[in-house]
Amino acid sequence: MTAILLDTSAYSAFRRGHREVVLAVQQADRIDVTPIVLGELRAGFRRGGQVRRNEEELGVFLSSPRVVVQPLDEGTSHRYAVILNALREAGTPIPSNDLWIAAGAMQYGLELVTTDAHFLRVKQVIVRWFEAA
Repeated sequence: MTAILLDTSAYSAFRRGHREVVLAVQQADRIDVTPIVLGELRAGFRRGGQVRRNEEELGVFLSSPRVVVQPLDEGTSHRYAVILNALREAGTPIPSNDLWIAAGAMQYGLELVTTDAHFLRVKQVIVRWFEAA
């Protein structure tokens, strides 16, 4: 079974029809997101002029039997600490929310699909990076 974790940029790219991201989503047996991704998406929706439409589209996406919202818990916090300290030691920090997203990918053993190149610095996670279109 192929399972992936979409980060916020990948979900947005998927909605915009980014060919490679759409293909990755279509080929996955399971598509996971975290509450961090949902929060970032909803914050972005509220900054735009199409809140209702974006929320409806997200609701349809989340209602798919292939989509799972993975909880973050104490186990996630341990992985967050590992990733944060490794990035600090390497002098290559990434945004805090993205640390939590990466920690979720690490916790659940998921390949992280993204258009954000800074995830490539996270050695504890398998990252499938696509150039933003």
